[in-house]
Amino acid sequence: MRDLFGMMKQAKELQERMQQMQAELDAIEVEGASGGGLVTVRVTAKGECKAVRIDPSLMKPDEGEILEDLIVAALGDARAKAERVMQEKMQGLTGGLSLPPGMKLF
Repeated sequence: MRDLFGMMKQAKELQERMQQMQAELDAIEVEGASGGGLVTVRVTAKGECKAVRIDPSLMKPDEGEILEDLIVAALGDARAKAERVMQEKMQGLTGGLSLPPGMKLF
């Protein structure tokens, strides 16, 4: 019975830490770039896009497709960075727990 109560206590603590981490991830922002920094995007660690900056030299009528590709690449860069931040946070959160390999909490 003690083990059950211990597990329940651990689960409650994990839930509280998850809620704290979710709030932290909303506040953490990372920046992704492409085209040598001509296009940058800023996203939260949860992947929500907050800002896009495009160098004026790219705003030419005949280069729309290039600009679109650079925006997609910058978003991909930012999302990869956000994913790394999230994984680091999760590793710190679940450090004391033995979760099966590949199991994600969210």
